[in-house]
Amino acid sequence: MTAISDRPQMLPQEFEEFARLAARSAEGVRLEFINGKLGVKSVPDGDHGRIIQWLTRICIQTRPDLWLHDQGLLVQTYRSGHARPDGVLAPSEAFVGQGDWAGTDEVLMVVEVTSYDSDTDQRDRVEKPRAYAETGIPVYLLIDRDSGVVTVHGEPDGIRYETTQTVPFGKAVVLPAPIGITLDTEPLKDWTR
Repeated sequence: MTAISDRPQMLPQEFEEFARLAARSAEGVRLEFINGKLGVKSVPDGDHGRIIQWLTRICIQTRPDLWLHDQGLLVQTYRSGHARPDGVLAPSEAFVGQGDWAGTDEVLMVVEVTSYDSDTDQRDRVEKPRAYAETGIPVYLLIDRDSGVVTVHGEPDGIRYETTQTVPFGKAVVLPAPIGITLDTEPLKDWTR
């Protein structure tokens, strides 16, 4: 017997239509569908945007063959999840011809920058790492402004990431293969509250 909490709130196709309509009418929100539940992300603040700019510049300088995209992804085999990461590192042409929600075959890394909202802990630290690992995305980078740390998840096994490294802002951290970029996280200290 399936518990009521295990049932998705809607079908993935219903979510896609709802998200399309919301994008046209609701400013200030971005929708996701993880673990069968509708999630709402607030539009990023200025510091959040600056962190993504910083990371984009580093990626372009060290890996000009890649781009940090703003792209919705189809994640999870279970319940057909739809995530909207803050950044998706993939080849420049990876999503040409795909719609709002793309496959993850060419995705090398997803990035989330925590927002100051009530469900950040569950969404960014629990649900998304699981969804990204299930999908086989090689690296999940979490820039956690609440805790002042950067966490790099690597080696997905189809259920979870087998390796996790957490460093405080100000320390260097290496993004593992297939990325191979070292981040000096010192500037992140300037973009948190």
